Amino acid sequence: MSGDPSDHDGQPPALRYDQRPADHTPIHTEALPATPTRDRNIVATAWIEAPEQLLTLGDDLPDRPEAEYKRRIGSWLLWRAGPAAGGDARYWAGRAEDLTMQHTFRLFPDNTGDGEGPSGRRHAKFRSWKEDLLGR
Repeated sequence: MSGDPSDHDGQPPALRYDQRPADHTPIHTEALPATPTRDRNIVATAWIEAPEQLLTLGDDLPDRPEAEYKRRIGSWLLWRAGPAAGGDARYWAGRAEDLTMQHTFRLFPDNTGDGEGPSGRRHAKFRSWKEDLLGR
């Protein structure tokens, strides 16, 4: 590594989530990456198999944000509509092999939250909701 901030082993530089351009390129479920994309945001309308619940995830939030893909968590696909912190947001997780299995987590501006995980337990913290997705 040369120390040059533009030197990223051929990878584009990581951008803050709110600075990444929207990627509307059509994509199938199997092509959604396991780890977060750091140079763009894959939007829900680009996902060919996107369920209706995901396409309308941010409809009741301020400015009606479109959901953006975040990553895989185990066999779950994680998407978010709204900001990562300090605002109204909602996360959606769908099981990649059965998209009828869906769970949401609502994140409020004061960083409190509410969502039911696959275990049937309610969660007030995003971290515990994500752990529930992993069966912990």
